[in-house]
Amino acid sequence: HVEKFIPRQITGILQGVKPKLYGAGANVRDWIHVDDHNDAVVTILEKGRLGETYLIGADGEQNNRQIVAMLLELMGKPADWFDLVSDRPGHDMRYAIDSSKLRAETGWAPKYQDIRAGLIQTIDWYRDNEAWWTRDKERTEQAYQRLGR
Repeated sequence: HVEKFIPRQITGILQGVKPKLYGAGANVRDWIHVDDHNDAVVTILEKGRLGETYLIGADGEQNNRQIVAMLLELMGKPADWFDLVSDRPGHDMRYAIDSSKLRAETGWAPKYQDIRAGLIQTIDWYRDNEAWWTRDKERTEQAYQRLGR
């Protein structure tokens, strides 16, 4: 999903495009490693109670500016190599996930707690699989241009 924040920034940097931060980059997200997310879904299917809702989170809160700073460092770019752009109207400032119910009822816990290590894995994957994402990236960026983003 190259339209999502981290993949969009990584693929852009790989193509020589500066990351774009909406507003001041203060939007906070609870980042989770894809393997932890998948493991949580399987755990819910196997141990969750039918009809219940479980929130999946890894206590990995970082704001977008922190993520971009880590990506730039890990990808060998200067710390100021990004553009600030106008924020989207109604842009959510924080996604806070309380996964305590999931953890208490199923025993699930995230295995990947080092966000930098996860970003390195993600960068390596996108670097090694460019043929997989290039076409989608082109279409995504064309759509963003039409929307003025």
